[in-house]
Amino acid sequence: MVNDRGDTGARATGGAGYALLVAAAPGGRQRLMDAAGALHQLAAVPPAALLGTAGGASVVQLVDPADPQTVLTHLRTAAAHEGPVLVYLAGQLTVDTKQRLPHLALARTTPRTARYTALPWHWLAAELARRPEGSTTVLVDLVADETAWPRLSDPLLAGRLLAAGITLYGSLAPAPPKRRTAAPLYSRAFTAALRGTAEGAPFALLHERAVAEAGLGGGPELLFDGSAAAVEAPAAEAPAAPLAGAPHQPAPPEPGGGVMRVADGVVTRVADGGAEAEWAAPPPRPQQAPAPVAALPPPPAAAEQAPPPGAVPDPHAAIFEAAHAGRHSEAASMAAAWEQEALRSAGPRSGEAIHWMEVRADLARLADDPARACELWMAVADARLGNGEAADDPDVEGAVDRAHHQWQYVQDPARAQALAPFLISLRGRVPGRRPGALEAVRRRAEILEAASRTG
Repeated sequence: MVNDRGDTGARATGGAGYALLVAAAPGGRQRLMDAAGALHQLAAVPPAALLGTAGGASVVQLVDPADPQTVLTHLRTAAAHEGPVLVYLAGQLTVDTKQRLPHLALARTTPRTARYTALPWHWLAAELARRPEGSTTVLVDLVADETAWPRLSDPLLAGRLLAAGITLYGSLAPAPPKRRTAAPLYSRAFTAALRGTAEGAPFALLHERAVAEAGLGGGPELLFDGSAAAVEAPAAEAPAAPLAGAPHQPAPPEPGGGVMRVADGVVTRVADGGAEAEWAAPPPRPQQAPAPVAALPPPPAAAEQAPPPGAVPDPHAAIFEAAHAGRHSEAASMAAAWEQEALRSAGPRSGEAIHWMEVRADLARLADDPARACELWMAVADARLGNGEAADDPDVEGAVDRAHHQWQYVQDPARAQALAPFLISLRGRVPGRRPGALEAVRRRAEILEAASRTG
């Protein structure tokens, strides 16, 4: 079933947007998730609010499509759109029996016919990879069936097979017990975050709120946070050695085991050599000139932030040594591994988890990615305010000040414009110690908006 609707309401940023919302699952006992229920909640959000676009938005819904060519046609329409694009996928992943590559199961998919009746994931990646950087977001709420989870539970393979070349947010979980259907917890929480957050909030913040609201991060599910999945393949002769400074990582968890997270191109376990994806990750982004900003304050002492049992006592030195040496992927890997440990042991709004979010923000600064650093510092500020910390608390003020500072170095007008509304909202709540900070954000946002209209 296809449902097409549009909206002409104005928002503060961007031109006309396009959203493709797909809820797909096999029928009968093969269905593992209430995908349609997830789509209906998200589709009820006003289109312009869904994409954060000033020129309105068109929204196309596909409910239980049966033909992969039909879905591909709609993907190509979305990929050809000139404005911002959101692709939302709810349902289940399977793998084909020949190449063992992930496919989105459709209405007539069975384990034996996946290669012909399901949508190959690399079709999605290939179509969207042609779009301008930063213009496309893929949002997923998926479960992996018994043929797919053994492969995709490995974060390294999941990063290469699912996140290469696209900006991916969402959750991937193993199949529920037999005769049960998984609830779309991430989608419900993401929809609530959309409705309860200031207009124009970045996807990174919405994702963090959805993860916290849905109570994710304490099970075997994988969480994708929009970071580039630029992971090098391990050597075929032997598994790659663990990174120095990373916490001890257990064997791949069985259902109900520990959290694994795909973030910043980072994984918490290195896979054995295996089948590779049939496409390459995009080339690295050109380096910007480093921003002259202050370094992150010294991390809490070991007594204030105890490391996981059996882990390296203080990983910060190894992490920042790698970052300052230009090994940004290695540094991000270690930080993400420690963050997932904090999420599992203390929860998403804990001081430990917030600390590692701050570390990731500073690593983004060191990697010359001011937009990502801005997003993460805004997420830190939002988390601290959500925990009841005062607007004049130095940690809250520092997070907003750093978000503001990094935003000033975002060279891509579209990215800067997309980040502006939530930064304005934060500046309204946390004005900081320097007079005129809120007015400065508003002035630049107005200049960016005027430029987008004349351009």
